[in-house]
Amino acid sequence: MPAFPEAARSAVGNPTLRANLRHATHTIRDKRAQAVAELDDWAALREAGKRIKDQTLRHLDAHLLRLEESVTAAGGTVHWAADAAEANRIVADLVKATGETEVVKVKSMATQEIGLNEHLEAEGVRAYETDLAELIVQLGEDRPSHILVPAIHRNRSEIRDIFRTEMGRWGRPAPEGMSDTPADLAEAARLHLREKFLRAKVGISGANFMVAETGTLVVVESEGNGRMCLTLPETLISVVGIEKVVPTWQDLEVFLQTLPRSSTAERMNPYTSMWTGTTDGDGPSAFHLVLLDNGRTDALADEVGRQALRCIRCSACLNVCPVYERAGGHAYGSVYPGPIGAILTPQLRGTASEVDASLPYASSLCGACYDVCPVAIDIPEVLVHLREKVAGEGGRGHRLERAAIKASTWVLDHPGALAAGERLASAARKALPKRLPGPGARQWTDHRDLPELPAEPFRDWWRKNRA
Repeated sequence: MPAFPEAARSAVGNPTLRANLRHATHTIRDKRAQAVAELDDWAALREAGKRIKDQTLRHLDAHLLRLEESVTAAGGTVHWAADAAEANRIVADLVKATGETEVVKVKSMATQEIGLNEHLEAEGVRAYETDLAELIVQLGEDRPSHILVPAIHRNRSEIRDIFRTEMGRWGRPAPEGMSDTPADLAEAARLHLREKFLRAKVGISGANFMVAETGTLVVVESEGNGRMCLTLPETLISVVGIEKVVPTWQDLEVFLQTLPRSSTAERMNPYTSMWTGTTDGDGPSAFHLVLLDNGRTDALADEVGRQALRCIRCSACLNVCPVYERAGGHAYGSVYPGPIGAILTPQLRGTASEVDASLPYASSLCGACYDVCPVAIDIPEVLVHLREKVAGEGGRGHRLERAAIKASTWVLDHPGALAAGERLASAARKALPKRLPGPGARQWTDHRDLPELPAEPFRDWWRKNRA
């Protein structure tokens, strides 16, 4: 992926994409505001969520060990994965041990983060996405562009065309004469997926939360596909980031109030599925939990950046971000787009690549993301913090910046040189250009007037009139 400015340039020039994004984000944003306004204690819930997450992260090792004990006692098996390669190997080995060559999946950002579908395909296992938006993305050989609504960049007619041309290659084809009405599209997806639910022996999920005291995992969703994937297969494999643990059920209560309202603008999710290990005759007979690090402990070590690990993946920050609304999710080059992706991805992956080094700059720092975050992540603070780190590493563009700052520091430390420079600039003010040279500076002055220099420097005026 190229750096964010380059990737965003083509997206901003796509009028259909911008129209789709604007309509969807504004609709979700307005509904969320109404849902949140119903609660008089929203500010208290937000603060409670922040404190629970911070306290949990401070003692993350202890809570994870307690979670492992609880899951094991309930009949599950816990696996620890330090990175994406280890997590992919563990899951592939577990699937192959069952003898199956296909799996059904609940929407999971953790598995997208590690590229699990591609790894399973290379191992001879086909993974079927069952969330409606993820199904659209998979059939269209596309990439997700939103945390909550991965196909937000598609409109109904585009989805209809994808279903008509691609569904047959993956299973049951779309019905003849299918229109682009939501009811027809949902029915086509339901019929297509039902045969996969009934046939699959292995399910793969993520989790929104893990309760350490009982070993319970929680998935919230709106379509019912998650419930099918979590209960019908004989083997269930859950891949979950280590930051998703909460200590107790009382802690979970807070997030089950804030997550639905911040994400789907609902008072509660239509489907909240919880499972604890295995139970004879009820649900999967084998349960495996893969606890994923993949850069999270590195983020945890950063006192400013670690607050990104509070994120409960509600996507509220994306829906209010003026940059995301215009550029879309693909420009971020990560499964985590928008403001949260701009601070989370560089911490998980580092800033060695162009796209990762550019993400902290993919923001106007307007602060709208902080205002809507249900766990009070100060995204602008982390963005500035990461910009400082990227600049300190001296990447492309920053060497010139550092040289300019060094030169400016010398001039400001020498009053005589500063005064001489001011007099020279005033004397040559009529000859100075109206636009700055260089691609980046020229873009800035295309839409902004440079301030006019005075006929004489202020210090000279002061000496004559106030001395």
